[in-house]
Amino acid sequence: MSRSKILVVVATEPEAAYVPADFEVLITGMGKVAAAVATATKLAEYPRTEKPLVISIGTCGTLHEHGSGLFTPSTVLNHDFSAEVLRGFGHEVTDVLHLPDGDGSVLATGDVFVSDPVVRDALAARADLVDMEGFSIAYASAHVGARCRLVRHVTDKADEEALSWPDLIDGSARELGKWLEAL
Repeated sequence: MSRSKILVVVATEPEAAYVPADFEVLITGMGKVAAAVATATKLAEYPRTEKPLVISIGTCGTLHEHGSGLFTPSTVLNHDFSAEVLRGFGHEVTDVLHLPDGDGSVLATGDVFVSDPVVRDALAARADLVDMEGFSIAYASAHVGARCRLVRHVTDKADEEALSWPDLIDGSARELGKWLEAL
């Protein structure tokens, strides 16, 4: 696939620092709402039949001690959404999306910056990784018929170490840039 038919979506400029220059890049801002609005707005600019492949790159925390490196999740879930309660009221909601070409890992997305081991351990029962934008980008992409891949690089263990995230972005951004360069 031509790089001109790919839209690289990323939350922050530091995470996009090593994206090869020939990719179109969208910086969404942090959190689910910012990511969904920016992604949907950008995708609305494309003709209905010519949506790009959305590749969302970014950092994440691991929810398991053995997790490190780069992941391409197969499943993404909206972890801080009361889906079961809403379904109990009779409303159909989407809180899990399955993505093609993934590595089998599960990414949990929420607006909570996870740095508490208790929260991390609760999420670990459902997922391998945690971030703040992936579900929203995948949801917005699916809503307009664009294919989406998520690519995440682990910066921390979603515990107190996560508070060092700003200092850890550069190493992850380099790995994400290498992954894109290899496409």
